[in-house]
Amino acid sequence: MEIYRAADVVARRFDEWLRHSGVVHNRCMSGFRTAILLGALSALFLLIGQLIGGETGLVIAFIFALVTNIGSYWFSDKIVLRMYKARPVAVDHPLYKMTERLAVRARLPMPKVYIIPDMSPNAFATGRNPEHAAVAATEGILRLLPESELEGVIAHELAHVRNRDILISSVAATIAAAIMMLAHMAQFAAIFGGGQRDDRGGSPLVLLATAIVAPLAAGLIQAAISRQREFAADRTGAEIAGSPMGLAQALRRLEAGARQVPMDANPATAHMFIMKPFSARGMAALFSTHPPTEARVAALLGSRQDDGRG
Repeated sequence: MEIYRAADVVARRFDEWLRHSGVVHNRCMSGFRTAILLGALSALFLLIGQLIGGETGLVIAFIFALVTNIGSYWFSDKIVLRMYKARPVAVDHPLYKMTERLAVRARLPMPKVYIIPDMSPNAFATGRNPEHAAVAATEGILRLLPESELEGVIAHELAHVRNRDILISSVAATIAAAIMMLAHMAQFAAIFGGGQRDDRGGSPLVLLATAIVAPLAAGLIQAAISRQREFAADRTGAEIAGSPMGLAQALRRLEAGARQVPMDANPATAHMFIMKPFSARGMAALFSTHPPTEARVAALLGSRQDDGRG
Protein backbone atom coordinates (compact mmCIF):
# COMPACT_ATOMS: atom_id res chain seq x y z
CA MET A 1 0.00 0.00 0.00
CA GLU A 2 2.91 2.37 0.66
CA ILE A 3 4.09 1.79 -2.93
CA TYR A 4 0.58 2.61 -4.10
CA ARG A 5 0.51 5.91 -2.17
CA ALA A 6 4.01 6.83 -3.31
CA ALA A 7 2.97 6.41 -6.94
CA ASP A 8 0.03 8.75 -6.39
CA VAL A 9 2.20 11.33 -4.63
CA VAL A 10 4.75 11.37 -7.48
CA ALA A 11 2.01 11.82 -10.07
CA ARG A 12 0.34 14.63 -8.10
CA ARG A 13 3.60 16.47 -7.46
CA PHE A 14 4.51 16.43 -11.13
CA ASP A 15 1.01 17.66 -12.04
CA GLU A 16 1.39 20.58 -9.62
CA TRP A 17 4.83 21.45 -10.97
CA LEU A 18 3.53 21.59 -14.52
CA ARG A 19 0.58 23.77 -13.54
CA HIS A 20 2.89 26.33 -11.92
CA SER A 21 5.58 26.19 -14.60
CA GLY A 22 3.59 27.95 -17.31
CA VAL A 23 3.79 25.10 -19.83
CA VAL A 24 0.84 23.61 -21.67
CA HIS A 25 -0.19 21.12 -19.03
CA ASN A 26 -2.13 18.43 -20.87
CA ARG A 27 0.24 17.97 -23.79
CA CYS A 28 3.38 18.19 -21.71
CA MET A 29 2.02 15.81 -19.08
CA SER A 30 0.94 13.26 -21.67
CA GLY A 31 4.26 13.44 -23.49
CA PHE A 32 6.32 13.20 -20.32
CA ARG A 33 4.41 10.24 -18.95
CA THR A 34 4.42 8.49 -22.30
CA ALA A 35 8.21 8.88 -22.47
CA ILE A 36 8.59 7.49 -18.94
CA LEU A 37 6.33 4.56 -19.72
CA LEU A 38 8.09 3.72 -22.97
CA GLY A 39 11.49 3.96 -21.33
CA ALA A 40 10.62 1.88 -18.28
CA LEU A 41 8.81 -0.84 -20.18
CA SER A 42 11.52 -0.95 -22.84
CA ALA A 43 14.09 -1.44 -20.09
CA LEU A 44 12.10 -4.48 -18.94
CA PHE A 45 12.23 -5.77 -22.51
CA LEU A 46 16.00 -5.52 -22.53
CA LEU A 47 16.39 -7.11 -19.10
CA ILE A 48 14.24 -10.11 -20.00
CA GLY A 49 16.01 -10.48 -23.35
CA GLN A 50 19.43 -10.51 -21.71
CA LEU A 51 18.37 -13.01 -19.08
CA ILE A 52 16.89 -15.33 -21.69
CA GLY A 53 19.60 -15.10 -24.33
CA GLY A 54 22.59 -13.13 -23.06
CA GLU A 55 24.06 -10.59 -25.50
CA THR A 56 22.16 -12.09 -28.42
CA GLY A 57 18.93 -11.92 -26.45
CA LEU A 58 19.67 -8.30 -25.54
CA VAL A 59 20.05 -7.34 -29.21
CA ILE A 60 16.88 -9.20 -30.19
CA ALA A 61 14.98 -7.59 -27.29
CA PHE A 62 16.22 -4.13 -28.36
CA ILE A 63 14.92 -4.67 -31.88
CA PHE A 64 11.67 -6.06 -30.51
CA ALA A 65 11.27 -3.07 -28.16
CA LEU A 66 11.94 -0.62 -31.00
CA VAL A 67 9.38 -2.26 -33.27
CA THR A 68 6.84 -2.51 -30.44
CA ASN A 69 7.27 1.16 -29.49
CA ILE A 70 6.77 2.32 -33.07
CA GLY A 71 3.90 -0.08 -33.64
CA SER A 72 2.18 0.83 -30.38
CA TYR A 73 2.22 4.52 -31.32
CA TRP A 74 0.64 4.00 -34.72
CA PHE A 75 -1.49 0.89 -34.27
CA SER A 76 -2.20 0.36 -30.56
CA ASP A 77 -5.79 1.58 -30.89
CA LYS A 78 -6.51 -0.88 -33.69
CA ILE A 79 -4.83 -3.70 -31.74
CA VAL A 80 -6.94 -3.06 -28.63
CA LEU A 81 -10.20 -2.68 -30.56
CA ARG A 82 -9.52 -5.90 -32.43
CA MET A 83 -8.62 -7.63 -29.17
CA TYR A 84 -12.16 -7.02 -27.91
CA LYS A 85 -13.87 -7.64 -31.27
CA ALA A 86 -15.22 -4.09 -31.27
CA ARG A 87 -17.45 -3.19 -34.20
CA PRO A 88 -18.18 0.35 -35.47
CA VAL A 89 -21.70 1.73 -35.06
CA ALA A 90 -23.76 3.52 -37.70
CA VAL A 91 -24.29 7.27 -37.58
CA ASP A 92 -27.96 6.79 -36.70
CA HIS A 93 -27.18 4.68 -33.61
CA PRO A 94 -28.14 6.36 -30.29
CA LEU A 95 -24.60 5.87 -28.95
CA TYR A 96 -23.15 7.66 -31.99
CA LYS A 97 -25.58 10.56 -31.62
CA MET A 98 -24.83 10.89 -27.89
CA THR A 99 -21.07 10.86 -28.52
CA GLU A 100 -21.45 13.41 -31.31
CA ARG A 101 -23.45 15.77 -29.09
CA LEU A 102 -20.91 15.53 -26.26
CA ALA A 103 -17.93 15.90 -28.62
CA VAL A 104 -19.38 19.18 -29.87
CA ARG A 105 -19.84 20.34 -26.29
CA ALA A 106 -16.24 19.34 -25.49
CA ARG A 107 -14.97 21.04 -28.69
CA LEU A 108 -13.40 17.83 -29.91
CA PRO A 109 -13.26 16.20 -33.35
CA MET A 110 -15.86 13.46 -33.69
CA PRO A 111 -14.23 10.18 -32.61
CA LYS A 112 -15.04 6.79 -34.07
CA VAL A 113 -17.62 4.91 -32.02
CA TYR A 114 -17.55 1.16 -31.34
CA ILE A 115 -19.58 -1.44 -29.49
CA ILE A 116 -17.89 -4.38 -27.76
CA PRO A 117 -19.88 -7.64 -27.76
CA ASP A 118 -19.59 -8.26 -24.02
CA MET A 119 -22.30 -8.19 -21.36
CA SER A 120 -19.98 -6.81 -18.65
CA PRO A 121 -20.71 -3.06 -18.32
CA ASN A 122 -17.67 -1.01 -19.28
CA ALA A 123 -16.20 1.49 -21.76
CA PHE A 124 -12.87 2.96 -22.84
CA ALA A 125 -11.32 5.47 -25.22
CA THR A 126 -8.26 4.87 -27.37
CA GLY A 127 -6.20 6.48 -30.13
CA ARG A 128 -3.00 8.49 -30.44
CA ASN A 129 -4.57 11.98 -30.39
CA PRO A 130 -7.99 13.71 -30.55
CA GLU A 131 -7.93 13.58 -34.35
CA HIS A 132 -7.51 9.78 -34.30
CA ALA A 133 -9.63 8.84 -31.29
CA ALA A 134 -12.19 6.11 -30.72
CA VAL A 135 -14.74 5.50 -27.98
CA ALA A 136 -15.89 1.94 -27.27
CA ALA A 137 -18.73 0.77 -25.03
CA THR A 138 -19.84 -2.75 -24.20
CA GLU A 139 -23.30 -4.08 -24.91
CA GLY A 140 -23.62 -4.56 -21.16
CA ILE A 141 -23.19 -0.88 -20.34
CA LEU A 142 -25.75 0.12 -22.98
CA ARG A 143 -28.30 -2.18 -21.35
CA LEU A 144 -27.45 -1.32 -17.75
CA LEU A 145 -27.28 2.47 -17.66
CA PRO A 146 -30.06 5.00 -18.23
CA GLU A 147 -29.29 7.77 -20.70
CA SER A 148 -28.18 10.37 -18.14
CA GLU A 149 -25.63 7.98 -16.60
CA LEU A 150 -24.40 6.69 -19.95
CA GLU A 151 -23.88 10.32 -20.97
CA GLY A 152 -21.66 10.78 -17.93
CA VAL A 153 -19.59 7.74 -18.93
CA ILE A 154 -19.13 8.88 -22.53
CA ALA A 155 -18.23 12.36 -21.27
CA HIS A 156 -15.58 10.73 -19.05
CA GLU A 157 -14.11 8.93 -22.06
CA LEU A 158 -14.10 12.13 -24.11
CA ALA A 159 -12.32 13.77 -21.17
CA HIS A 160 -9.52 11.24 -21.63
CA VAL A 161 -9.38 12.31 -25.27
CA ARG A 162 -9.31 16.03 -24.39
CA ASN A 163 -6.74 15.48 -21.62
CA ARG A 164 -4.63 13.48 -24.11
CA ASP A 165 -4.57 10.37 -21.94
CA ILE A 166 -5.53 8.02 -24.75
CA LEU A 167 -2.06 7.67 -26.27
CA ILE A 168 -0.44 6.60 -23.03
CA SER A 169 -3.32 4.21 -22.32
CA SER A 170 -3.02 2.54 -25.71
CA VAL A 171 0.77 2.38 -25.60
CA ALA A 172 0.71 0.94 -22.08
CA ALA A 173 -1.76 -1.75 -23.11
CA THR A 174 0.27 -2.85 -26.12
CA ILE A 175 3.68 -2.87 -24.45
CA ALA A 176 2.47 -4.40 -21.18
CA ALA A 177 0.91 -7.24 -23.17
CA ALA A 178 4.23 -7.78 -24.93
CA ILE A 179 6.05 -7.76 -21.57
CA MET A 180 3.75 -10.48 -20.31
CA MET A 181 4.43 -12.51 -23.44
CA LEU A 182 8.19 -12.20 -22.88
CA ALA A 183 7.71 -13.15 -19.23
CA HIS A 184 5.97 -16.35 -20.35
CA MET A 185 8.92 -17.01 -22.65
CA ALA A 186 11.28 -16.54 -19.70
CA GLN A 187 9.24 -18.96 -17.64
CA PHE A 188 9.32 -21.51 -20.45
CA ALA A 189 13.09 -21.09 -20.78
CA ALA A 190 13.54 -21.50 -17.03
CA ILE A 191 11.58 -24.76 -16.96
CA PHE A 192 12.86 -26.36 -20.15
CA GLY A 193 16.16 -24.62 -20.76
CA GLY A 194 18.31 -26.79 -18.51
CA GLY A 195 19.81 -26.32 -15.10
CA GLN A 196 23.11 -24.57 -15.81
CA ARG A 197 24.00 -20.99 -16.62
CA ASP A 198 25.69 -20.55 -20.00
CA ASP A 199 26.92 -17.72 -22.22
CA ARG A 200 23.52 -17.26 -23.81
CA GLY A 201 21.55 -16.44 -20.70
CA GLY A 202 20.97 -16.64 -16.97
CA SER A 203 20.25 -19.51 -14.66
CA PRO A 204 16.77 -21.06 -14.53
CA LEU A 205 16.15 -19.55 -11.11
CA VAL A 206 16.91 -16.05 -12.39
CA LEU A 207 14.70 -16.61 -15.43
CA LEU A 208 11.87 -17.86 -13.27
CA ALA A 209 12.19 -14.85 -10.97
CA THR A 210 12.10 -12.60 -14.03
CA ALA A 211 8.97 -14.33 -15.30
CA ILE A 212 7.27 -13.53 -11.99
CA VAL A 213 8.63 -10.03 -11.40
CA ALA A 214 8.35 -8.59 -14.93
CA PRO A 215 4.52 -8.56 -15.17
CA LEU A 216 4.31 -7.12 -11.64
CA ALA A 217 6.79 -4.38 -12.56
CA ALA A 218 4.84 -3.59 -15.72
CA GLY A 219 1.66 -3.37 -13.66
CA LEU A 220 3.26 -1.07 -11.11
CA ILE A 221 4.49 1.25 -13.86
CA GLN A 222 1.00 1.37 -15.35
CA ALA A 223 -0.52 2.10 -11.94
CA ALA A 224 1.98 4.85 -11.14
CA ILE A 225 1.23 6.70 -14.36
CA SER A 226 -2.48 6.16 -14.85
CA ARG A 227 -4.24 6.35 -11.46
CA GLN A 228 -4.38 10.12 -11.22
CA ARG A 229 -5.73 10.51 -14.74
CA GLU A 230 -8.99 8.84 -13.66
CA PHE A 231 -9.71 11.61 -11.15
CA ALA A 232 -8.85 14.24 -13.78
CA ALA A 233 -11.07 12.59 -16.39
CA ASP A 234 -13.92 12.39 -13.88
CA ARG A 235 -13.68 16.14 -13.26
CA THR A 236 -13.44 17.02 -16.94
CA GLY A 237 -16.19 14.56 -17.82
CA ALA A 238 -18.53 16.20 -15.31
CA GLU A 239 -17.81 19.55 -16.97
CA ILE A 240 -18.55 18.16 -20.42
CA ALA A 241 -21.78 16.48 -19.27
CA GLY A 242 -22.84 19.60 -17.37
CA SER A 243 -23.26 17.79 -14.03
CA PRO A 244 -21.32 15.25 -11.95
CA MET A 245 -24.45 13.37 -10.86
CA GLY A 246 -24.83 11.13 -13.92
CA LEU A 247 -21.21 9.96 -13.80
CA ALA A 248 -21.24 9.52 -10.01
CA GLN A 249 -24.34 7.33 -10.18
CA ALA A 250 -22.91 5.44 -13.16
CA LEU A 251 -19.68 4.62 -11.32
CA ARG A 252 -21.57 3.01 -8.45
CA ARG A 253 -23.80 1.05 -10.82
CA LEU A 254 -20.81 -0.02 -12.94
CA GLU A 255 -18.89 -1.31 -9.94
CA ALA A 256 -21.82 -3.51 -8.91
CA GLY A 257 -22.38 -4.62 -12.51
CA ALA A 258 -18.72 -5.50 -13.07
CA ARG A 259 -18.76 -7.68 -9.94
CA GLN A 260 -21.85 -9.53 -11.11
CA VAL A 261 -20.62 -9.94 -14.69
CA PRO A 262 -16.78 -9.80 -14.70
CA MET A 263 -15.15 -9.14 -18.04
CA ASP A 264 -12.75 -11.58 -19.63
CA ALA A 265 -10.25 -8.77 -20.13
CA ASN A 266 -6.52 -8.86 -20.77
CA PRO A 267 -4.83 -7.55 -17.58
CA ALA A 268 -2.55 -5.42 -19.77
CA THR A 269 -5.58 -3.39 -20.92
CA ALA A 270 -7.42 -3.14 -17.58
CA HIS A 271 -6.28 0.46 -17.04
CA MET A 272 -8.07 1.61 -20.20
CA PHE A 273 -11.59 0.93 -18.94
CA ILE A 274 -13.66 3.37 -16.90
CA MET A 275 -14.17 0.60 -14.33
CA LYS A 276 -11.64 -2.14 -13.59
CA PRO A 277 -12.99 -5.18 -15.47
CA PHE A 278 -12.34 -7.58 -12.59
CA SER A 279 -11.94 -7.24 -8.85
CA ALA A 280 -8.41 -6.84 -7.52
CA ARG A 281 -7.70 -8.58 -4.24
CA GLY A 282 -4.65 -9.15 -2.11
CA MET A 283 -1.37 -8.24 -3.79
CA ALA A 284 -3.19 -7.53 -7.07
CA ALA A 285 -4.86 -4.52 -5.46
CA LEU A 286 -1.46 -2.85 -5.11
CA PHE A 287 -1.22 -2.70 -8.89
CA SER A 288 -4.77 -1.50 -9.56
CA THR A 289 -4.81 1.35 -12.06
CA HIS A 290 -8.17 2.63 -10.77
CA PRO A 291 -8.79 4.56 -7.56
CA PRO A 292 -11.54 3.19 -5.28
CA THR A 293 -14.98 3.95 -6.71
CA GLU A 294 -16.19 5.66 -3.55
CA ALA A 295 -13.15 7.97 -3.64
CA ARG A 296 -14.02 8.93 -7.21
CA VAL A 297 -17.67 9.52 -6.32
CA ALA A 298 -16.71 11.59 -3.27
CA ALA A 299 -14.39 13.72 -5.39
CA LEU A 300 -17.14 14.30 -7.96
CA LEU A 301 -19.84 15.19 -5.47
CA GLY A 302 -17.43 17.12 -3.28
CA SER A 303 -16.44 19.34 -6.20
CA ARG A 304 -20.14 19.93 -6.90
CA GLN A 305 -20.72 20.99 -3.30
CA ASP A 306 -17.68 23.26 -3.37
CA ASP A 307 -18.98 24.91 -6.54
CA GLY A 308 -22.33 25.48 -4.82
CA ARG A 309 -20.67 27.30 -1.92
CA GLY A 310 -18.65 29.46 -4.27
